[in-house]
Amino acid sequence: MASSSPHHSLPDNSQLLLSDGQSPLSSVIYELSQQVQAGMENMLKMISEIDQSSGGIIDEIEKCKDSALERKRTLEEDKERFQKAAYSVLDMLNNRENN
Repeated sequence: MASSSPHHSLPDNSQLLLSDGQSPLSSVIYELSQQVQAGMENMLKMISEIDQSSGGIIDEIEKCKDSALERKRTLEEDKERFQKAAYSVLDMLNNRENN
């Protein structure tokens, strides 16, 4: 079955050139490359911001870790003091019963 639309011939090169001598395809490729470059610059900017933020987060984690270790040491010292005090009380009670 034949097509009812007439067969379009390829345009000659003079029709493909824009006023500045570039073809439409060159213009599209140029615009696309500009958009890709802008996208890459934005991604690099975001990566830099993420790196800065992650550095701050890592610093905060280290501070919290140090604080937790210090708190653990303090609690261990308190535990030892209370245990010694409890043993002293038990010794005193045992000595009273034995006398």
